[in-house]
Amino acid sequence: SYLGCIPNMLIMAPADENECRQMLSTGFLHPGPAAVRYPRGKGPGVAVEATLTTLDIGKAELRHSGSRIAILAWGSMVAPAVEAGKRLNASVVNMRFVKPIDEALLLELSKTHDTLVTVEENALSGGAGSAVNLFLQAQRILMPVLNIGLPDCFVEQGTREELLSLCGLDVQGIVDRIEQFCA
Repeated sequence: SYLGCIPNMLIMAPADENECRQMLSTGFLHPGPAAVRYPRGKGPGVAVEATLTTLDIGKAELRHSGSRIAILAWGSMVAPAVEAGKRLNASVVNMRFVKPIDEALLLELSKTHDTLVTVEENALSGGAGSAVNLFLQAQRILMPVLNIGLPDCFVEQGTREELLSLCGLDVQGIVDRIEQFCA
């Protein structure tokens, strides 16, 4: 959240270990400032490609196609968002970049879906979801947007899984929040 105000800052959030490697390579070769945002703990355990490639700056990746609802997820929230998307028949996008966001994809999703949902393991204030809201507002796109992220409070101690569940950032928590919002 605090890095977003730096001009020309590249902020990336990998969904897994392999994407983290590609983002580190992308950041290293980027001519401006760059940051890779990742949570504590270990990754999901995906196979890591032998070669390093750079990612297209600001380009997201569609992970699951659905209708009506589009879930935009960053970093560690991609995997639970995909599971939630399957349960809800929602499209799920691995946004990859907090800054710059994939504006072309946001425009497309706003035309093809009724509701957008952002999911991030980060503070909501000034986070990736806020960037989506600002973009939609600047484009004068009026549509329901649900931002799911960390609450604005100190979270008690526990394992990562316990804390994600407590904050509603596990699969069931994401499904519940979306169902309540769309009811």
